[in-house]
Amino acid sequence: MIFRHKKRYIPIKPKEAPDIKKDIWQKCPDCNKLIYEGKLKENFKVCPYCGYHFRMTAKEWINLIAEPGTFEELDADMVSIDPLEFKGPKTYKEKLEEEIKKTGLNEALVYGRAMIGRIQVVLSILDSNFIMGSMGSVVGEKFVRACELAMMEKKPIVSICGGGGGARMYEGLISLMQMVKTSQVINKLRKTKTLYISILTDPTMGGVAASFAFLGDILLAEPKALIGFAGPRVIEQTIKQKLPPGFQRSEFLFDHGMLDGVVPRSQLKQTLTKILTIFTPSQ
Repeated sequence: MIFRHKKRYIPIKPKEAPDIKKDIWQKCPDCNKLIYEGKLKENFKVCPYCGYHFRMTAKEWINLIAEPGTFEELDADMVSIDPLEFKGPKTYKEKLEEEIKKTGLNEALVYGRAMIGRIQVVLSILDSNFIMGSMGSVVGEKFVRACELAMMEKKPIVSICGGGGGARMYEGLISLMQMVKTSQVINKLRKTKTLYISILTDPTMGGVAASFAFLGDILLAEPKALIGFAGPRVIEQTIKQKLPPGFQRSEFLFDHGMLDGVVPRSQLKQTLTKILTIFTPSQ
């Protein structure tokens, strides 16, 4: 006698996607590997597997390059107004309130006095976490004040640029005029022989790149930072040609003579200290 057994299928539920808590783990957007948050912070927010440089906040930049306890912020209470009474899915006022709550900053640019090594400097930081570091009237005004302070106190100015939002559309022509305003004050820096070091981070695009970011006496950039005016996709669609590999990345710009150096984050403070020591008279 032959017994036929009925096949019984046991339903197997698909594996649930792992719950990745962002306060504990981060996923690298370049190599897709998971990184423990504590390890990432210890490594200056650089991926230990592929070297990808995560974006940093203004506070993290201050902690990285300024001597502990030496940063003195100026004009921290300066905020943008709504000159056009911008209307949209969100008003400009609502957008500003949201960004202030999210970042803890009143505006995208933070500046003040600090020390790097033994050298007193004016430090300016454009934080890409605040409306993508876009340039509005307050950003322009703060940068101009930072430059004027450097000239008045005869200190070098170090600027960290992380602006991928270009000119801020909420302010219209007023925002575009900040390109001229910041470029003019840099011309004054040159006339007074005030050293201006510009550090380009990912991303440095649009009006920020087309004005004060690219006008430094010394231009440094982080590895693989996206730097330019229009993005690669816009350029390809306009010229109907495929761009070379790595186009608009910091290494490509360095190879073509547009940057003075590409410096990993772990070496940035040491590099700045060396440059400032060479170009700054004894203080």
